[in-house]
Amino acid sequence: MTTNASDPIVIAAAARTPMGGFQGELSPLTAPRLGSTAIEAALERAGVKGEAVSEVLMGCVLPAGMGQAPARQAAFGAGIPEAVGCTTINKMCGSGMKAAMFGHDLIAAGSADIVVAGGMESMSNAPYLLDRARGGYRLGHGKVYDHMFIDGLEDAYEPGKLMGAYAEDTAEAYQFTREAQDEFAITSLKRAQKATEDGSFAGEIAPVTVKTRKGEVTVETDEQPGKANLEKIPTLKPAFREGGTVTPANSSPISDGAAALVMMRMSEAERRGVTPLAILR
Repeated sequence: MTTNASDPIVIAAAARTPMGGFQGELSPLTAPRLGSTAIEAALERAGVKGEAVSEVLMGCVLPAGMGQAPARQAAFGAGIPEAVGCTTINKMCGSGMKAAMFGHDLIAAGSADIVVAGGMESMSNAPYLLDRARGGYRLGHGKVYDHMFIDGLEDAYEPGKLMGAYAEDTAEAYQFTREAQDEFAITSLKRAQKATEDGSFAGEIAPVTVKTRKGEVTVETDEQPGKANLEKIPTLKPAFREGGTVTPANSSPISDGAAALVMMRMSEAERRGVTPLAILR
């Protein structure tokens, strides 16, 4: 792998969909469909045609029921041709970031010139799984598993222990009080609401068209911040432990959405007349 300080790797463009709430505005769409929207917008902003892409790397942690190769589905939906390699990355909580890291390394190694890297998820569409169905049931009850829980939110080594329980452990170990967590959540929500209202988020969001029974609806803003009741946050009960500090409001929400980056060397960006968003060193 080579590091070229005079010609660094850059993020030429980025785009994301709005973030939808659980079973909310974006729930009719699959994760690859959301990924296609983000990829297509990022490529357009970078001035890059699909055939110029060397590789597509898209993170996705809950792929059950999506069909083969979710990253390739997202790429096809964005107009990227079959000849371009596509890989789906599953890394708990960090799939999109890992995709960007791998994209950087591919370019640094000389294995790719232009990489699309990002992540996509539709937690609303995570299916239920029927255990032991393939082998057949002879007697007694079967068990249905929630794909979102067993493959996304529960610890693989302590079955049934949710991420939020570990958040409680962390809060206790580092003495994060309920008040401090609520204050952080309220501040974050206020910033998100302000950024939505004043248009600060508009430049990064790629609108998504959703077909409903009443016709097509265009979703252009994040769904959850606008619905938050800030005054109610301090009154919510703990979600994961009796007497705990982690609540539905000060923990991460269940969401649907996607984001994508277009990565290349500085020389390639200059050749295309693109002003990079960031330099990766």
